Amino acid sequence: MRTTIVSLIAVLLGLIAGGLLMLFIGSNPIEGYSYLFQGALKNPERVGNMLATATPLVFTGLSVAFAFRTGLFNIGAPGQMLIGGLCATAIGLSFDMSRPMLLVVMVLAGFIGGALWAFIPGLLKAKFNVHEVVSTIMMNWIGYWTVYYVVPGYFKGEFLETESKQLPEAASLRVPFLSDMFQGSYINLGLFIAVVAVIVIGFIINKTTLGFELKAVGFNRDAAEYSGMRVNRNIILSMLISGGLAGLAGVAMYTGNASTMQIGIMPSQGFDGIAVALLGANAPIGVFFAAVFFGILYSGTGFMNAMTEIPPEIANTIIAIIIYFAATSVLIHRLIGKFSKKRSNSNDIAAKKGEI
Repeated sequence: MRTTIVSLIAVLLGLIAGGLLMLFIGSNPIEGYSYLFQGALKNPERVGNMLATATPLVFTGLSVAFAFRTGLFNIGAPGQMLIGGLCATAIGLSFDMSRPMLLVVMVLAGFIGGALWAFIPGLLKAKFNVHEVVSTIMMNWIGYWTVYYVVPGYFKGEFLETESKQLPEAASLRVPFLSDMFQGSYINLGLFIAVVAVIVIGFIINKTTLGFELKAVGFNRDAAEYSGMRVNRNIILSMLISGGLAGLAGVAMYTGNASTMQIGIMPSQGFDGIAVALLGANAPIGVFFAAVFFGILYSGTGFMNAMTEIPPEIANTIIAIIIYFAATSVLIHRLIGKFSKKRSNSNDIAAKKGEI
């Protein structure tokens, strides 16, 4: 309950700060936020696009949250997204099979690609205690330049060298019934995969022996090792799962939201996953709703810019402020804890005086 309150306070503070910024430049914050939410929720098409925008954030938020819960900080989600998307795109462009089988293979390839990209930082952490922040950042850029070389070299598009060939319909996560339901939006099957991932990760963390061991290693590595747990194996396994989830974000991004893969772009969704995980209190269901909230912000920005005099830079700054408060939600949690403790102590003192 407390974590939910903390997240809501972070969102509220971010919106208030954004409103003050609008007032500072002479704009109406009520009107601005009205258009912001209309841009994401005004009609079925916008709702579908918002959910599609949120889908990669669900995966990257889960990736970061899972690593957090096991004592690791996976900041390599962008690189893992790229490699996961590259593997899925390569399968989609290279093989001809029935659509259900092709999509399953693409999803598995994306998960495995992201997992393998996180394996090296996990191995370095387990064997040599190399900090995962450093190693995952380095892997981000290795992934970036790998895609930069592979796409033009082997999957170059017909008209542009900076993007891959367009995926055939059989290799796309978009399906007609979803597009028709949401009036032609680019919502796709990635959303359903994300929901399944939320359920599975929640089950692993909270209901399995594996989840208990992973959390134990995160809380106290030495104590877990003393109790007989295989610490190094659990560190590597945690990074594999975290990287695989980020790889699925790449699948949803490049074979669902888009139909081509462009080079020279580091996906911001990988870094935004950190804020999503923090706002969602590292809980799978919290991550899902936090991702939807960020999806609303990103989807509604363009409409707000078009309908008001608020410049794009201000709209992006508002989003950055909200992300900042999401990132500092841990401090809010501590303040609430101190306030609750003081209130509890006051009640105990009053009770003791009453007994006397």
